[in-house]
Amino acid sequence: MAAANDLRKGMAIRYNGNPAIVLDIQHRTPGNLRAFVQCIIRYIGTGKSADIRFSSTEKVETVDVNRQQLEFSYSDHQGYHFMDPETYETITLHEDLVAESKGYLVENLKVEVLSIEGRPAQILLPSSVTLKVTESADGVRGDSANNVQKPAKLETGKTITVPLFIKEGELIKVSTADGSYLGRA
Repeated sequence: MAAANDLRKGMAIRYNGNPAIVLDIQHRTPGNLRAFVQCIIRYIGTGKSADIRFSSTEKVETVDVNRQQLEFSYSDHQGYHFMDPETYETITLHEDLVAESKGYLVENLKVEVLSIEGRPAQILLPSSVTLKVTESADGVRGDSANNVQKPAKLETGKTITVPLFIKEGELIKVSTADGSYLGRA
């Protein structure tokens, strides 16, 4: 058991008898009121998210989390397939679990999969990934009075904004936290 103040993003807890992973957490202390902890959790069994509030001194049951390094192999109609580089076992994850991460998944990308009670719960991506630009309009000379950006489609199908000098076929670094352009690779 841990105090609600000790909860952190990525921790696993048991709430209403069901295991869940903490997606976001905020410690709040409003004016005349007692401090509380506001959490957004995702239930492992159903995949649904919930917004809950704990008193700062309330005890919360934590659950052990297993972390496993995997490499992304490919995706198909069954889901997203990851391989364990040590045992060569393949693990298939459902599209709901991959969620926003699918825009950054390229072949052989190393990710960390969090499992709770033997069930995969969340994918942790590296802080940045290198992706190839597949579609991008040409920048017009003279449009650079300010920091002008243009849309570019990446090899994963994700569209981000990049500077005018980026052309099709170039490799760029993209932040996995917010999907922003970081620079050329």
